[in-house]
Amino acid sequence: MFIERMLSMAILAFDVGGSSVKYAVMQEDGTVEDKGSFKTPSDLEGFYEGLRQTKAKLEKGHAFSGAAFSMPGAVDDARGVIGGSSAIPYIHDFDIKSALADVLGLPVAMENDANCAALGETWIGIAKDCKDVAFFVIGSGVGGAIVKDGRVHHGAHLHGGEFGYMVGDDGATILSTAGSTENIARLCERLKGLPDHSLDGRKVFALAGEGDAEAAKAVKQMIESLARAIYNIQYSYDPECFVIGGGISAREDFVPAIQEAIDAILERVKVARIRPDVRTAEFGNDANLIGAVRHFLQTK
Repeated sequence: MFIERMLSMAILAFDVGGSSVKYAVMQEDGTVEDKGSFKTPSDLEGFYEGLRQTKAKLEKGHAFSGAAFSMPGAVDDARGVIGGSSAIPYIHDFDIKSALADVLGLPVAMENDANCAALGETWIGIAKDCKDVAFFVIGSGVGGAIVKDGRVHHGAHLHGGEFGYMVGDDGATILSTAGSTENIARLCERLKGLPDHSLDGRKVFALAGEGDAEAAKAVKQMIESLARAIYNIQYSYDPECFVIGGGISAREDFVPAIQEAIDAILERVKVARIRPDVRTAEFGNDANLIGAVRHFLQTK
């Protein structure tokens, strides 16, 4: 009993993804410790067993006050249910929160993965000086989140911040298509007459940097689509800043290119005087773990 009291109380955080489950022991100030991961199991019982084994391994040096989960899908923490769909079908449409609490023997809080990333960056990351933030995750699609007064705005249908559904042209092309790395790869392949899936987003950006005309055209379309969305959100939600996450955001030229495209819009729309403050996410994958803990602490 005395030894247990000597152990620092910590939170066990999990970031559940389609290919792996990342985990960390975290302190209440957001400090990340003892990180690791395991391959996402193919069934629910395997998932539960992975959680049990992780806790058993980590609790030798820590006492846990609870468990925080970053999850894909339409996460309803109040009801304990994850709606929608994801690459992990077995987590949806039942009271998984209660099940997780039983498996781990701990209080549990859970939040959508993009919302967790936004909370992490707003809490102690690149947007820690802001209370109202719009967060973008750029990858094979475009995800997002809205933080209002330091808390996630979920919306009436748990779709707050789902910027990827925004329509950007008369053909009803959504932003999750036009603004994604997947789209520029497919577009560049068509322009160059290459086989499907012979390129990815990183390669297209590299080709554009080398002066390849077709790659530059694809990148320009993506950047302009994102800039248009950010401009529109600035004048509807009016956040203090925008945070751009996802693997492609690590490119030093990515956010400056978006800002340049926004400036071009502002040049044409003379009445617009607010220049969106666009920032690159600081924490990468750790933001989901940090944000999950932030959500846990907000629900205590």
